[in-house]
Amino acid sequence: MVIALVRSVRIVFEAVLDRLRTIRNCVSSWVWYARIMEWRRSAFDWNQARAFLVTAEEGSLSAAARALGLTQPTLSRQVAGLEDALGVTLFERTSRALLLTQAGTELLEHFRGMGDAANRISLAATGQSQAVTGKVVIAATNGMATYFLPQVLKDLRTKAPELRIEIIASNETSDLRRREADIAIRHKRPQDENLFARRLRDTVGQLYASKQYLDEVGRPSNAADLAKMHFVGFDAPEQRLGLMTSRGIALTTGNFNFLTSSVTLSVALIRQGFGIGILPVGIGDAHPELENPFPDFEPIQIEIWLVAHRELRTNPRIRLVFDLIADGL
Repeated sequence: MVIALVRSVRIVFEAVLDRLRTIRNCVSSWVWYARIMEWRRSAFDWNQARAFLVTAEEGSLSAAARALGLTQPTLSRQVAGLEDALGVTLFERTSRALLLTQAGTELLEHFRGMGDAANRISLAATGQSQAVTGKVVIAATNGMATYFLPQVLKDLRTKAPELRIEIIASNETSDLRRREADIAIRHKRPQDENLFARRLRDTVGQLYASKQYLDEVGRPSNAADLAKMHFVGFDAPEQRLGLMTSRGIALTTGNFNFLTSSVTLSVALIRQGFGIGILPVGIGDAHPELENPFPDFEPIQIEIWLVAHRELRTNPRIRLVFDLIADGL
């Protein structure tokens, strides 16, 4: 009797196991089907997604086309293709601008996440490349690119003649995470933890004027005299007034008759006698026709940082350029 009972329990147990296996197989099939359907629903063109993302961030088709190196009609077709694939309108097209619709606004953050993921893939792949060939993009301020980089790059040309170097000479900060540049020379430490930064050295900025200009207007003997003179402004002069006031020199916007965001143009204007300007000593001292009109002026501290994305530091060509710049500057 006991044996018969055991056999009955065994039969029931095996039946339950068979039922569970059937359920498991069904669930697996549904999961597999669901995954297939998810892939099919998301199978739009990444180029179209990128076109939408860059257009939304740049604010116009023309600016986005320039950023991506495409023609405006091509970009417009890609955005329209994405709208067709998703079945939604992403932009309201007016005569003056493109405006994100509510659907476009809601989807933008998701597309930004896709863009960040694509950038991470590109960074990881670039970091694995072992060949010391290809292109390296260096971003630096106008002054650093003009007066300091060329000498460093002479050594690079000898050590890695197959490398192609592109230099972005701009005072705008290039986005290293989005691969606008591989290496950047900056004047303050980056806050992004994904960036690798090395502080190279510090320099100082001093007042400079042409000897001809000072011969004509006279050399200032005190801060009050200095406040009566003309200055060559760098960018918005309002940003410099507080700095000058902290050093006992009470300037107004009226002192700045000439403004420029270019260090090289600022140097040219100072050399031609348009007024006094602030220059890094490495630049100002290189021109014998310039002098410091007020030696009591407290120098302005200038930091120099070399920055790259952490993942790109494993790439031989970028590491080579990074280290050569670090040693040369």
